[in-house]
Amino acid sequence: MMWKKQSLAQNENPYAYTVVQNLKDAGCTDEMVEKFMALQGSEGKEQQLRLLSGHRKHLLEKLHRDERRIDCLDYLIYQMEKKEK
Repeated sequence: MMWKKQSLAQNENPYAYTVVQNLKDAGCTDEMVEKFMALQGSEGKEQQLRLLSGHRKHLLEKLHRDERRIDCLDYLIYQMEKKEK
């Protein structure tokens, strides 16, 4: 992994360290982080933005799936409590 070979010590390259940490915190895979970092520079900016937008879309879809699951559980709880009354 190219970005891992470079030292990402916070004091040596704070921007790269911060970007990598932010990507990891956002749930990006090591593969995506590697792709993103390999695209550093003005020519790769559009591709980086596409990667970020794609990951954001994925996270939002997962969130919506989980919200629907919670709604199902809430409905079941409501029905069970309603029967008790």
